[in-house]
Amino acid sequence: MISSNSDGQKNNTTRTKDEKRINKVLRDFIDGWNKHDAKAFSNVFSEDADFTNVGGKGFSGRSEIEKHHAPGFATKWKDSYQKITQSKIRFIKSDVAAVDAWWELTGIKGPEGQDMPQRKGLLNFIMTKNNDKWLITVMHNMNLIDSK
Repeated sequence: MISSNSDGQKNNTTRTKDEKRINKVLRDFIDGWNKHDAKAFSNVFSEDADFTNVGGKGFSGRSEIEKHHAPGFATKWKDSYQKITQSKIRFIKSDVAAVDAWWELTGIKGPEGQDMPQRKGLLNFIMTKNNDKWLITVMHNMNLIDSK
């Protein structure tokens, strides 16, 4: 029998490594967006990922996520800059995590090329670990409305 102390220490070490890997997924997600690179952006998703955008439209599979984002990165989002302002990780199981990430987006162009106001929102991810690699399996994106 393993003592709770050594087991707890092992679990804390694993959890810390997993948190770092999940945070790297978030950084790679943002880097792909800010480089306006649909391939890099989609590479943080599992092959069978489900993606729901702020308008409620869904896409299934990494290739569909890439295909959906490519035209936007070439037009309305080509000068955009996104950042995550806060995140929260909750491990559901050792290989499944729920991740919330609050975002801000600037540099969006409207339909006629005009600058659009900054947007804020919340990304909700379910991430899964396979062979020590974390990927986004389910993502829901939502706009946050200022309640002033």
